[in-house]
Amino acid sequence: VQLQACGGGLVQARDSLRLSCTASGLTLSNNAVGWFRQAPGKERAFVAAVGSKRGTKNYTDSAKGRFTISKDNAKNTVYLQMNSLKPEDTSIYYCAAGLHEIRLRLGFPEYWGQGTQVTVSS
Repeated sequence: VQLQACGGGLVQARDSLRLSCTASGLTLSNNAVGWFRQAPGKERAFVAAVGSKRGTKNYTDSAKGRFTISKDNAKNTVYLQMNSLKPEDTSIYYCAAGLHEIRLRLGFPEYWGQGTQVTVSS
């Protein structure tokens, strides 16, 4: 199983970015999928997730209203649309997947992708 994340970059505050995470060896429609981030010197933290059954979406408070998680089952890809970016959003962003949504949201997914760096300048 591989989760390949991409789409990070260097942007200015208030800009937008869309991260993508494509799975191989795993069918995302059968799994909860999510995004986490880790800033320098900090622990990895939950950002957003979408469940497998009803597609329920959950966000950390700082992401609500600015970030949108979505899943394209045909492309086996999950996206994180990030708008109105702030310097404090600067982190390495990781995608994750697993059968158990609660475990995923708590930081214990079955699968992790490699990170993609997002840097937001003020």
